[in-house]
Amino acid sequence: MRVAIVGCGFVAALYMRTLPVHPELELVGVLDRDSARAKAFSTYYRVPAYRTLEELLDDDRVELVINLTNPTSHFEVSSACLRAGKHVYSEKPLGVTYEEAEALVRLAEDKGLYLSGAPSRLLGDTAQTLWKALRGGVIGKVRLAYCEMDDGLLHKMNYRRWKSPTGAPWPAKDEFETGCTVEHAGYALTWLAAFFGPAESVTAYSNVLVPDKETDEPLEVDAADFSVGLVHFASGVTARITNSIVATADHSIRIFGDAGVLSTEDCWAPRSPVLLRRRVSLAGRSTMLPFEQRLEFRYDPEIFRRTPKGLKKVDYCLGPVDLVRAVQARRPCYLSPRFVLHVNELTLAIHHARAQGVHMKLRSTFPPVQPMDWAR
Repeated sequence: MRVAIVGCGFVAALYMRTLPVHPELELVGVLDRDSARAKAFSTYYRVPAYRTLEELLDDDRVELVINLTNPTSHFEVSSACLRAGKHVYSEKPLGVTYEEAEALVRLAEDKGLYLSGAPSRLLGDTAQTLWKALRGGVIGKVRLAYCEMDDGLLHKMNYRRWKSPTGAPWPAKDEFETGCTVEHAGYALTWLAAFFGPAESVTAYSNVLVPDKETDEPLEVDAADFSVGLVHFASGVTARITNSIVATADHSIRIFGDAGVLSTEDCWAPRSPVLLRRRVSLAGRSTMLPFEQRLEFRYDPEIFRRTPKGLKKVDYCLGPVDLVRAVQARRPCYLSPRFVLHVNELTLAIHHARAQGVHMKLRSTFPPVQPMDWAR
């Protein structure tokens, strides 16, 4: 499918690292509101640059738009693309409000177009391997999950030197103003929602622990840099997810069942090992075995064939590739618009909780998410 990228900043380079691995995606053009940034990206990757969004939308070759703009621009760009008859894959969040995200879902449904969104690590081998073990009942009935999405004391890192191959800086101001929950919670929430189904309610707390992030430009929004959400799923599972840019880096997930624990050290990383620790009965007492078993990976044989040394980089293109395959097979995306909307709603509920805390019922729901064919 012929695709165009809108937004040529730091994140766009992450997509370009693995886009050549996927012949399903033919990049025909890029656009950025900063003409110098668009030119640098266009020159480096040898792809044409559009001058305006209207010019891109008038290009009949473009079937799918990958929206990598600033989160506050997601709704405007995605809605314009859908109205022009283009399928859309959006970076997270789908919308900065529930109303924006829901409006995009309704628009895509009304137009008969495909809409999906990041993060797409759920479609990778670690998540699918863990999910297969859950479906196989290796830890018995699941009761509880713990998810950590901590990124370290981010504002003290040398982020001013972080640049993409085209010279685009890491967007510190945007990241701090968007907040770590909106930026990172989806990596864990997509796994939880797929594994355990729609959430019924969330009880959450968030706060600003470091008001002054020592940025070069003053922050206009004092977004929470710490949050914790307790999510209750209709299936009966409860999960705790913690997000911060203060605590030591930790992206681990642990899932607790009556017969053991499944875990992975980094839900973000490619091929993070999936570990199983079993609970057994000895002398009439229940105890955890002292060792962990590393489970054999499930993986997409087609993608693995294209990368015989194994995928060593996060593949941000898994989501767009799934959308293309879904269009061609006339099936729903694995990351369906209703699923992405539900994760969006959960994320915003935790993000906006603030120090007084909040308990809310979820409005959205979604059809059951299926495992990838190669992981069944």
